[in-house]
Amino acid sequence: MKKKKIVVLTGAGISAESGLKTFRDSDGLWEGYNIEDVATPRAWKKDPERVLRFYNLRRENVLDAKPNAAHAGLAALEKDFDVHIITQNIDDLHKRAGSSKVLHLHGQILKMRSEKNERLVYDITGNINIGDRAADGAQLRPHIVWFEEPVPMMENAIAITQTAEYFVVVGTSLVVYPAAGLLNYAPHGIPKFIIDKKIPYNSSLHDIAIIEKPATEGVELLAKLLKKSLTNKGF
Repeated sequence: MKKKKIVVLTGAGISAESGLKTFRDSDGLWEGYNIEDVATPRAWKKDPERVLRFYNLRRENVLDAKPNAAHAGLAALEKDFDVHIITQNIDDLHKRAGSSKVLHLHGQILKMRSEKNERLVYDITGNINIGDRAADGAQLRPHIVWFEEPVPMMENAIAITQTAEYFVVVGTSLVVYPAAGLLNYAPHGIPKFIIDKKIPYNSSLHDIAIIEKPATEGVELLAKLLKKSLTNKGF
């Protein structure tokens, strides 16, 4: 029997429980850095060394972190469902937890690319330094979609979302666009869920089940609801 398709959009809240901080936790600062100073093309042009230093530290943090129960819970859903993860996160925790279909909207911290050619991408676990060059001779930069840059994987994410039979949001309050707009592409009438510690009022959430819990607790509850839907043929 063909498995039903679950599309899950995940944000910083799911990785926060693995110890990875987000800039939204501290009034626009990311561990003491202003986002404008480290995560924009302007920042790269002005002070690439500071940008590399910032992302080298992020890479260390990710390599030290471990997937949590929420990552593992979403991976475990693959036993009964066709699960597609669309993540705003730049870490690899979904993959390490066992999820087999993961689309990274905002790039990956464990990859780097030419600053001139975004198709020249390489794996990286150490540091990127000034003077490190891609095959085209250009400086290497983190393979991250910075603020003010287009999101090249957005069309793929929309196409996946349009085929969902369940749509789930975990660890994001749907304020970062264009990712937050994916909710609008989920088919009308399918079951939809949002899991986050604090969910602000949003008029677009009128037909979505709200689970106001940390990601680890929320995904556990979601798994029970989804399993129940398989046996009861509905909620």
